Amino acid sequence: MKTEWLEFSREVLEAKKNNQPIVALESTIISHGMPYPQNVETAKEVEDIIRKNGAVPATIAIIEGKIKIGLSEDEIEFLAKSDNIEKASRRDLPYLIAGKKNGATTVAATMICAELAEIKVFVTGGIGGVHREAEQTMDISADLQELAKTSVAVVCAGAKSILDIGLTLEYLETYGVPVVGYGTKSLPAFYTRTSPFEVNFSVETAKEAAEMIQTKWELGLDGGAVIANPIPEKDALEEKYITDIIEKALQEAKDNHITGKKVTPFLLSKVKELTEGTSLVANIALVKNNAEVGSRIAVELNK
Repeated sequence: MKTEWLEFSREVLEAKKNNQPIVALESTIISHGMPYPQNVETAKEVEDIIRKNGAVPATIAIIEGKIKIGLSEDEIEFLAKSDNIEKASRRDLPYLIAGKKNGATTVAATMICAELAEIKVFVTGGIGGVHREAEQTMDISADLQELAKTSVAVVCAGAKSILDIGLTLEYLETYGVPVVGYGTKSLPAFYTRTSPFEVNFSVETAKEAAEMIQTKWELGLDGGAVIANPIPEKDALEEKYITDIIEKALQEAKDNHITGKKVTPFLLSKVKELTEGTSLVANIALVKNNAEVGSRIAVELNK
């Protein structure tokens, strides 16, 4: 791998030199997942939470063809405000880097860049998965293939509730990706603490999670793990309420022929509109909660 494609922030370089735990963060949430200024505020608050828990944050993005591992405040502002930011998944990375373009990394691309930078824990909101009606559309997120082959633990609030969660779990099982509940036996569904589906295993502490992840990789079992951490109870939305709203949003996406990587940003924006902003509040709360747990797991793994 040509290391000149990677550019580390001073904070991340120092952390590497001092063997401190590092937590990767995606940038799609800044460019495509939240409106301004909440996107910038959330990005900075999440980084601070990671620092307070004894780890170092590394928000990842592609800026002028460089894989940035750790961003400055100006770079976060640029990602938040610019209209010239591509949504970058695995397939997009060579084009964006070769063309010296800008990209906000999805779960899949962030995992790839984190592994290149030798970062083992990644915190996000929710993973992508098998979309509803995928048997007709074949719309399956690249996140799932990445989890199958890239050895990074992904701390999230489960799968996004706009997806077919049952099929997402089946896909992950086929590729041997463990779905681990953090203090829960039910798979959280992003805005809600529970879903009709169970996780494969449950752990109660960051130490247990770190030991399981480390054992997986020591056994030579490549690929990631999903650490599913439910949204805090006070911020969770009611299951039936959010399900009805998602059904409406999905119908609207279908009526407007919205497909591919435009689906998720459209649905999240529509859900925010239909919930009168409460889904955005929930989204911010769950990301912060994941940062708490992810940084603790990174600290344990580092030991």
